[in-house]
Amino acid sequence: MGEGSTTLPIDTTAGLSMDEKAAQALGAGLVEQYTSAAPFPHIVMNDFLPVELAEKVLANFPFKQNAGDTFYEEGYAGHHKRQVYPGDCEAWNREFFAFLNSAPVLQFLEGLTGIKGLVADPYFAGGGFHEIRAGGRLGIHADFRINERLNLQRRLNLLIYLNKDWQSEWGGELELWDTGMKAKARSVLPLFNRAVVFNTDARSYHGHPDPLACPAGVTRKSVALYYYTASDRIYEDVPKLSTMYQARPGDSAELHAEARKLRLVNHLSDWVPPVVFRAVRRAKNLVGR
Repeated sequence: MGEGSTTLPIDTTAGLSMDEKAAQALGAGLVEQYTSAAPFPHIVMNDFLPVELAEKVLANFPFKQNAGDTFYEEGYAGHHKRQVYPGDCEAWNREFFAFLNSAPVLQFLEGLTGIKGLVADPYFAGGGFHEIRAGGRLGIHADFRINERLNLQRRLNLLIYLNKDWQSEWGGELELWDTGMKAKARSVLPLFNRAVVFNTDARSYHGHPDPLACPAGVTRKSVALYYYTASDRIYEDVPKLSTMYQARPGDSAELHAEARKLRLVNHLSDWVPPVVFRAVRRAKNLVGR
């Protein structure tokens, strides 16, 4: 499957903004391509950011090491890899990552993937800027499934590559493997302003396991964001109550009566089956006409 050009309609004239409806519609136009992709739902998009924005992201890449950077130097799990937490970056980079966690980007991803209720991670667990130098690699793996800090299920990865003039002989392709780890289904070169979005589950195997053959001084640079959903099991643990109103001691009898009524309706909505509750409300509305 080839890679098409899909540019997010980001307005860069005054900060970073994007119309939510336009973003959702753009994603929805690609949902069939996304969900039908093998070996698991994914898409590769060229020219993902407006060109001036992509250039600015690269120009602001944090080449200087920070005290909070994470380094992986040995083993199949990661070699010669550096991860930069967005909170340790300068102001513009923090603004860029905040935008990637914003509602318009979530709307685009929901339209693209068909996954509703996506949640961004403000702590960027495992995310941020990634950089791998010559000889580095990242073994084939399926990502962690639960964000333990937020108790959320990981659903999507978004990768944006920042490598200008990348040569195919340097390697560094993102490999996607079938669920049985029998065959490589796809390779994606990490070219500048190319984005990859893919589902993360127990068998979404990916990585770049061969050591990079790029020259000294050249690194494989990317932006990584992860997105989550909450579990609806919360309704088993927490009553589904709306806002609970209370009157003050000195308020009028009428206000106390209204507050009691609102609380009673709230508790009934938790105890009475929804179909019965809706029927009762409709009957009361008819009587009150």
